[in-house]
Amino acid sequence: MSTETFEFQVEARQLLQLMIHSVYSNKDVFLRELVSNASDALDKLRLATLRDDSLDADTSDLHVEIEIDKDARTLIVRDNGIGMSYDEVTQLIGTIAHSGTATFLKELREAQDAAGAEGLIGQFGVGFYSSFMVADEVTLITRRAGEAHGTRWSSQGEGTYTLETVDEAPQGTSVILHLKPTDSENQLHDYTSTWKVKEIVKRYSDFITWPVRLMPEKRDAADTEAAGDAEDAEAAPASASEPETLNSMKALWARPRDEVSDDEYHELYKHISHDWREPLETVRLQAEGTFEYQALLFVPSHAPHDLFTQGYQRGLQLYVKRVFIMDDCEALLPPYLRFVKGVVDAQDLSLNVSREILQQDRQIRMMQRRLTKKVLATVTDMRKANPERYGTFWREFGAVLKEGLITDSDNRDALLTAASFATTHDADEPTTLKAYVERMKDGQDDIYYATGESRQSIESSPHMEAFGAKGVEVLLLTDPVDEVWVEAVGEYEGKRLRSIAKGTVDLGDDKDEETGAEKEKQTEEYAGLLGWMTEHLADDVKEVRLSARLTVSPACVVSDSDDLTPALENMYRAMGQEVPQTKRILELNPEHQLVKALRQAHTQRTDHTELAETAELLHTLAVLAEGGQPKDAGRFVKLVTDRLERTL
Repeated sequence: MSTETFEFQVEARQLLQLMIHSVYSNKDVFLRELVSNASDALDKLRLATLRDDSLDADTSDLHVEIEIDKDARTLIVRDNGIGMSYDEVTQLIGTIAHSGTATFLKELREAQDAAGAEGLIGQFGVGFYSSFMVADEVTLITRRAGEAHGTRWSSQGEGTYTLETVDEAPQGTSVILHLKPTDSENQLHDYTSTWKVKEIVKRYSDFITWPVRLMPEKRDAADTEAAGDAEDAEAAPASASEPETLNSMKALWARPRDEVSDDEYHELYKHISHDWREPLETVRLQAEGTFEYQALLFVPSHAPHDLFTQGYQRGLQLYVKRVFIMDDCEALLPPYLRFVKGVVDAQDLSLNVSREILQQDRQIRMMQRRLTKKVLATVTDMRKANPERYGTFWREFGAVLKEGLITDSDNRDALLTAASFATTHDADEPTTLKAYVERMKDGQDDIYYATGESRQSIESSPHMEAFGAKGVEVLLLTDPVDEVWVEAVGEYEGKRLRSIAKGTVDLGDDKDEETGAEKEKQTEEYAGLLGWMTEHLADDVKEVRLSARLTVSPACVVSDSDDLTPALENMYRAMGQEVPQTKRILELNPEHQLVKALRQAHTQRTDHTELAETAELLHTLAVLAEGGQPKDAGRFVKLVTDRLERTL
């Protein structure tokens, strides 16, 4: 048959020039695209034979072959799949007839970095053309299953291509790449290197259903004769070795659960996470219907050291039809589940879809919602079925999971169900909010909590005294994120979350008529002292009042109900936000001897200077008791030293 020469359409010519001359950070994707195309062709042939028993096609050994010829500098990717007819080659390869080519070109030109440009390949059906990144000539020979004749397509990517019908062509498609010269300064892109081809296939195509075989290198007659006598060489095959299968074809997520051992799961986890320890939990998910995907997720047994650093690499491995697409697909899980490792294999996404498209893709968002709910349900089930394992999980990842209480209102109820918190009810076992509510005392309307650097510091805080004396349970929150999520959540099952260090505290004493009358009398007795101290300490406090939360300490400082706590103020300042300093409230214990003596001294008009210094010391001691710092450390030390000196 005669050979015909055609010109590429304008957009196709522009695309080819961009492919050839643009610099990509990872040219290896061309081989992934070709192997993926070959795998698709094998899938299509299998489906076609199931639909049409009369189809004349050989399906006895469906596979992909890769052949390297170092001397000729050629790389061949061959499959024995469905193949293409002359018209199909014209439509699919000869011209870029797919809609969206112009959009592709525009985005390719606008991609500022190499990784961004590379990520666009494959979105618009142009994966085949990525071959021109590494080859100065590409030849395609194909024959559709059931047809007698084949088609040869060839181009150097310079504006024209040739097409001809050939009589002799095997079933399937062969893509022959005449490789460009190797960069002498960088051998990483030598695609005639066996190890390089193996590395690419292992990385991108390891789980493809069909075997990907590397054919043995050809040996010419001289080499063969030198290796043995000539007679044996003529009788022997051209190669002394057999084809090597490069991919494992073990997509564990696609196999039935009872066919996969825990050891196999653990090996996959170690491979994708680079963690030498076994995972804490394995999570499987298979979604069927209009959008199909499979997921195999792992919860690690320990938190990585950089989990809370800005550069932490998070995300799942994304596959499309077992073809590796992305190593850290952040769009598949929210940031507060960044510790989860695993694989998601979708059926209907575009190959090599870019990160920008992923963020906007409806199917990706749907997967994220489903995967998030599955992980949270697994954590909840773990708490019920295996408290010891759950304890390990919460110790390692509780702090990061609680970030979701701030950012993910849709899953807030599930997060609160999965979460647990240290509590004064039990020094060893954390509690759930549900269990806390079930234990609440009659008449208690609020869920009380305290925040601090450690359990010990919270339990020794003056704010805890009345709660401990009356046996009222308090949640002990020691993670920095706790300061934020309690404000965001606000309540649980209609019960308000209340800080024991904010606002006023009512533990039921005022309901007793006699107690209420006694407190009213105390307020009258202390009115003068409270007013004077409020005026004297006006630079530091907004009010001085009597306390209902102190039983042992003389004083404590608290925040108003709507004010930010000091810890939260410091957190915002550390993030570069301007936060005005908030004056706090000083509460006095009217039953403490020091406070009684202070009231008596104020009533008797004792030395004003000494009285003022005592009030100042009382306030500073209250600040220190909650872990704060004196406003003027030098003055505080001098006042204490003078007092100690006078007592000796």
